[in-house]
Amino acid sequence: MIATPTYYRDVLPILQQHCQSCHRAGEIGPMQLMSYAQTRPFARAIADSAAKREMPPWFADPAIGHFANDPSLTQQEIDTLVSWANAQAPAGDSHAAPRPRQWPEGWMIPQPDVVLRMPKPVALPAHGDIDYTYEIVPTGFTEDKWVQMSEIQPSSRAIVHHAVVYVRPPNSNWLRHAPVGVPFTGGDMTDQQDREDTHFTQADILLVYAPGSSPDSWTEGMAKFVPAGSDLVFQMHYMAHGHATTDQSSIGIIFASHPPKQRVLTLQLTNDRFVIPPGVDDYRVEVHGSLPNDALLLSFFPHMHLRGKRFEYNILRADKTAKPLLRVNYNFYWQLSYRLAEPLALPAGTVLQAVAWYDNSKNNPHNPDPDTAVRWGDQTYDEMMVGFFDVAVRADLDKPHYFIRSSDATQPQHR
Repeated sequence: MIATPTYYRDVLPILQQHCQSCHRAGEIGPMQLMSYAQTRPFARAIADSAAKREMPPWFADPAIGHFANDPSLTQQEIDTLVSWANAQAPAGDSHAAPRPRQWPEGWMIPQPDVVLRMPKPVALPAHGDIDYTYEIVPTGFTEDKWVQMSEIQPSSRAIVHHAVVYVRPPNSNWLRHAPVGVPFTGGDMTDQQDREDTHFTQADILLVYAPGSSPDSWTEGMAKFVPAGSDLVFQMHYMAHGHATTDQSSIGIIFASHPPKQRVLTLQLTNDRFVIPPGVDDYRVEVHGSLPNDALLLSFFPHMHLRGKRFEYNILRADKTAKPLLRVNYNFYWQLSYRLAEPLALPAGTVLQAVAWYDNSKNNPHNPDPDTAVRWGDQTYDEMMVGFFDVAVRADLDKPHYFIRSSDATQPQHR
């Protein structure tokens, strides 16, 4: 006879491994699942969402690729949660519980070596569109730094659509006349080049954040690079949520213990020249480009807006057939990163393709207006098509030099 599952013996280990990273104080989960008292009222909801594979959130096609950060439950774990709920969620013997998992307070990564915060809070209105907002944060680093882990932490999660933190080295001309330590938008810039700089950059990306996204954590021997004297440029996209508020986002950084053998670069495949017709439920947008030098492919982070439906990454072979790397059923409210379980070596000249599909029909419950043609734009009622991906290259190879190639093959677009 199979024993009835109990909370302490059977359910708590599942919660510790798959759920508590989000369902604890200060994190994105809507309720805490740290104790029996907190978990018991949600037993049926937990079982139902697990059975439907809605939680933990994971949207990759299981037939394509294997990913190190896949939090999906096994069928046995799902059966345990369902049986527990069906048995009225018994507690069982508390002595059978595993040791509590130690979570760093306020962070998903271990306690950061340094936390850099936007110096001045951004005042945000209750209603209306909010232009991309920037804030330049000096690092104060007196020596070059290699970053092993990093995490962006908005102070007001509900209003952050996404954030990108760029590295601006001391010799950079990007946003040359922009103020430091105070928020600004492109409309605040009086210099034409500075206005253009708020729409395009080739600066290194330290980290991208969106709802549900994971911190960066690179394996031993890999890290991102921040030169001495650099600034971090926070690019913040906010959404008004019906009440005036402020945001003062931070980034936590853990440094590598020694210089790595490989440098991690975040690149992107971008198509910003599309028009999605009104009412179309499966509109395809594609972009591809060849890698200028050898690289080790590490992970993916697709980004679209509310009409996003599916996103995939492929390698295009010489015969124009595609080798799939990742296929995602896109969810705007859970924008996840997907880290390869085994990094993939890509020789120079490899053609990477990103393909996105959009649902601009009335059948899309998130569609702001199915009667409107949709183009690239910053706001959520516009659309984007960005296929971020992370690669490891030689430690001495920065982004500008990585894009120097001996051939004339088309380069991936990068912003």
